[in-house]
Amino acid sequence: MSSLLPRLHALWTKETLALLRDRHGLAALFVMPVIFILVMTMALHDAFMPGASIDVAYAVVDLDNSPQSQALVRRLDKSGSFRRIAVGQDLDAARQGIRENQYALVLGLPAKFGERLLAPAGADGQPTEPLTLLVDPTLNPALQLAFRNQTAAALGTIRADELTRRAGKLFGLPVSPAAERDWPDEIVSIAVQNQRSIRPPSSVQQNVPAWLVFAMFFVVIPIASIFIIERQEGTLQRLRAIGLPFGHILAGKLLPFFVVNQLQAVLMVLVGMFIVPMLGGEALHMPAGRSLIHWWLVAASVSLAAVAFALLVASLTRTSQQAVVVGGVGNILMGAVGGIMVPKFMMPAAMQRLAEWSPMAWGLDGFHTVMLRQGGFDAILPDLLKLLTFAALSLTAAVWLNRSSQP
Repeated sequence: MSSLLPRLHALWTKETLALLRDRHGLAALFVMPVIFILVMTMALHDAFMPGASIDVAYAVVDLDNSPQSQALVRRLDKSGSFRRIAVGQDLDAARQGIRENQYALVLGLPAKFGERLLAPAGADGQPTEPLTLLVDPTLNPALQLAFRNQTAAALGTIRADELTRRAGKLFGLPVSPAAERDWPDEIVSIAVQNQRSIRPPSSVQQNVPAWLVFAMFFVVIPIASIFIIERQEGTLQRLRAIGLPFGHILAGKLLPFFVVNQLQAVLMVLVGMFIVPMLGGEALHMPAGRSLIHWWLVAASVSLAAVAFALLVASLTRTSQQAVVVGGVGNILMGAVGGIMVPKFMMPAAMQRLAEWSPMAWGLDGFHTVMLRQGGFDAILPDLLKLLTFAALSLTAAVWLNRSSQP
């Protein structure tokens, strides 16, 4: 032990000096994830906010102008999800507005809409003309469906009001004017955080830990570059010649890059807490007390897994170009599958099952368990074990590959 510590100290010093010389690599490790966090957090801000307005314009062509059709328009206005633009009473002109990109949707209310509101098609021997929805073909299908569902819900409310009004008139009961009731919101979304009720997760709570995990794994590029240069220049052979076990050489590379990962974590958190709100986003709220220790345990486990993976890639490749391709593509695949680039809850079921095999998904799940659910050590333990097992297997494979390559 007395001889091991000086050796490790010398190795850590050597790795730190080599890392500090690679200024471009260091800049990529810190600048790239900051840019990703700012861009993705602001771009997806509204997508993570329940009830946020959608910047998609629509128009209503009311060919009926009845109290019922006007009430439907007011009901759509009240929802506030889509932005209505006033137009005339001509469907052909409204269709041209879609072609000219003035709005993406046009809802056409037919003549006799109010008169036929409670008459199912063909029930009384007379046809009931349907509502018409003109759609820009480039509009996201999910937004098309959202507008159709919003219109159907508003139509159901108007029909219920009209039915109540007619029934009251038939039986001589006092009722409000046609379709003028103001119905309250009956469903409120609440995220569950143990025994506390808070707002649903925000964009910053998704993107800061997600891109932090990705940034930690990005150390594969500088680690592999330094490792391969040392192999090509004979540095590794000279270290082996003086009797230094290869496991100690790898251990000497762990600490400097582990420290880099922790600095990345601090920087990403500060960006989420202070820079994002300056740009109009929501501030990141970090856990406190023991939960903050649990958060750091996840960060430390992700770092060990990332550095171990980088050493494995460095051991598998023989040139810097190979390391960039293997490490870069591997990170992108793990990030794409693991919910970094696309949140897991937006993926289909098959992709969500596939995500369970990505080390980046384990790290992101661990962060979310602490930050969103206030989970304790027992809750994050499965993800910690997966990450540490992945790190141990990667280091073992790296040591075996380098021993087997020795003459």
